[in-house]
This record gives sequence, structure tokens and C-alpha cells, in this order.
Amino acid sequence: MKYHKIDNALFIKNRKNFAAKMHPSSLAVFNSNDIYPISADSTMPFQQHRDIFYLSGVDQEESILVIFPDCPNPKHREVLFLKETNEHIAVWEGEKLTKEAALETSGIKTVYWLQDMEKIMFEMMTQCDTVYINTNEHYRANVETETREDRFTKWLKDKYPAHRVAKSNPILQRLRSVKDQIEIDLMQHACDITEKGFRRVLDFVKPGVWEYEIEAEFMHEFLRNRSKGFAYTPIIAAGNNANVLHYVENNQQCKDGDLILFDTAAEYANYSSDLSRTIPVNGRFTKRQREVYDAVNRVKKDASKLLVPGTLWAEYHVEVGHLMTSELLGLGLLDKADVKNENPDWPAYKKYFMHGTSHHIGLDTHDYGILTEPIQENMVFTVEPGIYIPEEGFGIRLEDDLVVQKTGEPFNLMGNIPIEAEEIEELMNK
Repeated sequence: MKYHKIDNALFIKNRKNFAAKMHPSSLAVFNSNDIYPISADSTMPFQQHRDIFYLSGVDQEESILVIFPDCPNPKHREVLFLKETNEHIAVWEGEKLTKEAALETSGIKTVYWLQDMEKIMFEMMTQCDTVYINTNEHYRANVETETREDRFTKWLKDKYPAHRVAKSNPILQRLRSVKDQIEIDLMQHACDITEKGFRRVLDFVKPGVWEYEIEAEFMHEFLRNRSKGFAYTPIIAAGNNANVLHYVENNQQCKDGDLILFDTAAEYANYSSDLSRTIPVNGRFTKRQREVYDAVNRVKKDASKLLVPGTLWAEYHVEVGHLMTSELLGLGLLDKADVKNENPDWPAYKKYFMHGTSHHIGLDTHDYGILTEPIQENMVFTVEPGIYIPEEGFGIRLEDDLVVQKTGEPFNLMGNIPIEAEEIEELMNK
């Protein structure tokens, strides 16, 4: 891995917290992701399943974690099954985790090779009544591919049909949504790498550059700072491209007078950052661009203050809608009649700001979190208001990543990344 070694105290604590939520006489199983094929002998770069990583720190394929807190055999209360490394694998792919390295990474003492899994699982399954399976219940999930986890679950339920089945995901939704300080530090590092990329791009952008050239500048800076690259598919949208919310082609030229909307950020150690900024191609905002930019920035600042413990998700978004409505009235994009006659299910402001303001962020860019439960200390959210005006040829979105504090305003992990219009212009024209 490119990233520095993570303190295994994080993974030990995460397993302890998960085990405390399990039913008596139960075990839970977590699988690595597959390496997904492209065609012929080509594959996608490996991305670890975030749940097994969260609980073990293991970042390689063909790995299985079992947690069985009530196991009568103390050796089997935490077990890792790993792909056996050998000299051939070491030569062709690089050495995989040894049993000693797996202990150092995860804090798990009992490590077996994967070839022994069925025999040892049989012993453990005869000693438990309930098995936790790991299903994807994220509110944005839309998965058509059968995963390694899915295949394992089918095998397990077929082989052991008399066991009760429980779900890991509700436990993980709550645990993963509240971050440990080690996790916050890793996310801060991802944000710091993103800052370096953004400052590099401020020096690079000028009329005539292409969106993909800007993407390359970000990628260069991310890779040279131990990131695998982008935390999500990057959006680099000049001019009217910014009015396509998930524009990812990044293949157009940036013209004098245009704005460029960036939604680009680095990962680090599988943790995401998520940044949006909008800058003028020529280094100067027009009067109208500046008016809209400042309006979006005001909404972002005021929305950020609402992210405090006890806030309910739905109420937060209603309040941000009021903030945006006021700004759109001031910009002349809405009038009082628009607001008076609005559809409550699709308020007038949605014409210019049609997406949500915030989402959980962590190991996934759209991270785990149960939206019907109150916000808690040490949850991390994006705040990303935007105003999109196709008829004027530009859109503006601004986004930072914020850690909810016990009291007071949230802490901005991106507080060092330029956002004020004056600073953007100054840096682009130095």
C-alpha cells in the first residue's frame, strides 16, 4: 500500500464495538471484494470492501474475517483467513500478508490460510446459533453485480440452513458513522493532499487549457503524496458543463470568461475527502459570477453552523432550503410569487439547487449513516450548496468536509483550502 501503516488500535476497537452489539452465541463473517475483470486477462485495480477494512485493516483480496465473541475456543473469537503467500506470488504479484504481518496489521492473533476455511468454519458454526451476514443496505446502493460477499452468503445459508440469520449492516451503519480520532486524522490527511492538488491547479489554469489537463494535474499531485488517486470519479466542468451535476467527461476546453466547477478530491488509506470549488478560467470573476459565488458561500457558511449534535437530517435540509430561497430572491432568480405558489414537495429553490446539501463521508465518499437518527459528535459531513443557471452559462458549487463537535460549530477539515473569492483571484494572479 502507498499509505503509512495505520495504528491497529483502531481496528481492535472497531471489532470490540461491533462484538458488543451482537446477539449471544453468534458469529459474524466479512469478505474482501473481488478483483473485477474487464476482459481477456485485464482487471480493475483492487478496492477493498470497506467493512472488512474497518474491522481488520486487511487490504488485500481473498480475505475473510470472522468475529465470534462467545466461542468456547478462545483462539476462535477473532479469526482471519488469508490467501496463502508463497514465492511464486511474491515474484509475480508481490508478497501478500504473512501471518505475522496480518497480526501486526489487525491485532488478530489467529490467522489461517484460506484453504482451511471450510473445515474451521464447520467447527465454529456448530458452536453458534446465529450468523451475521453482511448485506449492502446503504440508502444509495444500486448494485447489479453479484459480489464475493453475496456468493459467500449463498454458500453459508445453503450449507447451514438451521442457523438463525442476522444483519451486520445496521450495526455498521451506526458504528462507521461516528469516527474515531485515528479516522479523523486519516481524513485530515486526505484533505491535506486535496489542498495540494487544488493549489497546484490554481497555478495551472488559464484560458485554453483542457478539462482533462486539469484532471491530470490533480492526479499528479495526489499520487506523489501517497494517495491512490481520486476518492471518486472527478468532475471538472467548465462553462455550462457545470450544470450537469455528474459531468465526468472532462474533455472540453476552458474558455476566457468561463467558470470551472471542480468536484475532485483525494483518498488516503481508503478514507475519502470530498471537495468542490468553482474558479474563473481567466483569474477574475465577473460582477454577476461574483454575486452568485458569494451567495453560495453564504449558504455554505450558514448551513455548516447547523451541523450540531441532535439535529435531524430532514429538518436540516428544510432549513438550508430557506437559506437558499433567501439568496435566490436576492439574486433575482426567484420572486415572491414563485415562493408563494411553490410545490411543498419540490420547493421553488430546487429549480437552481436540486441536490442535497450534505452527506456522511468516511471510508466511502457517501458513507454509512442512518438518516432518521439525530446527528452525533464526531460524525463527518460534507456541506455542498450550489446554484446552477443554464441560461447564464455557469454553475457554482462549494463544498468542505466538517467534523461535528460536542459543542459549537463543526471543525472544517478543509479550512486551509482557499474558498473566498478574493483569495482565489489573488492566488491565480500572483
